[in-house]
Amino acid sequence: MFELDHALAQEIVDRTMAILPHNVNVMDSQGLILGSGEPERINTRHEGAQLVLANGRVVEIDGQTAKHLKGVQPGINLPLLHDQRLIGVLGITGEPDGLRTYAELVRMTAEMLVSHRHQQAEQQWRRQRCDDLLALLLADGGDSPRLVDEARQLGLKPQLSRTPYLFELGTGQTAEDLSTWLTSRYPDSWCVSPAQFSLLWCRPAALQVDNPRLLEKLDGLGWNILRVAIGGQAEGLAGLRRCYRRVGDLLAYGRDILPQMRLLTLNRYRLPVMLWRHRHDDALDELLNPLRKVLAKDSNGQLLATLRSWCEHDGQSQACADALGIHRNSLRYRMERIAELSGVDPLTLDGMLALYLGVQLLPQAL
Repeated sequence: MFELDHALAQEIVDRTMAILPHNVNVMDSQGLILGSGEPERINTRHEGAQLVLANGRVVEIDGQTAKHLKGVQPGINLPLLHDQRLIGVLGITGEPDGLRTYAELVRMTAEMLVSHRHQQAEQQWRRQRCDDLLALLLADGGDSPRLVDEARQLGLKPQLSRTPYLFELGTGQTAEDLSTWLTSRYPDSWCVSPAQFSLLWCRPAALQVDNPRLLEKLDGLGWNILRVAIGGQAEGLAGLRRCYRRVGDLLAYGRDILPQMRLLTLNRYRLPVMLWRHRHDDALDELLNPLRKVLAKDSNGQLLATLRSWCEHDGQSQACADALGIHRNSLRYRMERIAELSGVDPLTLDGMLALYLGVQLLPQAL
């Protein structure tokens, strides 16, 4: 239920008195003055307002009548309505004969301000409730029928398939502003800020988005996007929660392993990200041992660069040699040297897979 407060009452007074050469008072539903051009009267009772509240109609008080009422000056007191409900009283000081011509206009203006403030409060409540609800839906246990039903009532469309994007923002940026920009351009999007410089954007999967162009657009608008991790299409809330966890891992993997890479997709890095989550396990440490033997003898980084190129070109000799700017014979020599040092043959499927996974877990700076 909407009620007048001191701030709104004083705003009505200030706006009205900027035009009228009369004092204005705004009272609440109990006749207490909340806003006035005479500050000393705030928080005192207004007898004229109490008459309006008791009778539900305009009360005019001339100079003669005012002498018989405590703390009342001549004027017109009008009921303030919101949604057909009496919420307060507007009082204009002066002889009624000189006020009638514009008293109704002043009341209409006051009621418009009340309605506008109520709409703002409703919109703010809705935004906050949607934010809270989205956070609950994306947390464990978010499949509660009550939550899903409320999401539908608020127009959040929980049934849509979505693709999650996790943005990491630089200092000086706010997730709230980016959220506003994205939701205004991509209908039915969800945005949640899990941390100060982080924003999860879940766009409807049916929307087509050119990811490199989106990042370029944000750069052009001055956004400092450090990196963004993009998941796959998620079906249902349970699928979206799983994909959210995956893009969280993907973003952390990119920060540690690929610091210069700003656009990361789960489809491209799914396997190394899955292994990276278990990077402290003994079994994974054993996977890196063959590569460590190569690094120990690779003082200029040539062998590691060769192995990275080999993996990037799917073991295609000519494409790899061309990318490195060397002859295929030189490439063959380097691959033989890698096999000798690591004890793993990169020309076999098992060997290439083992070395590929090891490379994906090494920071790119190495």
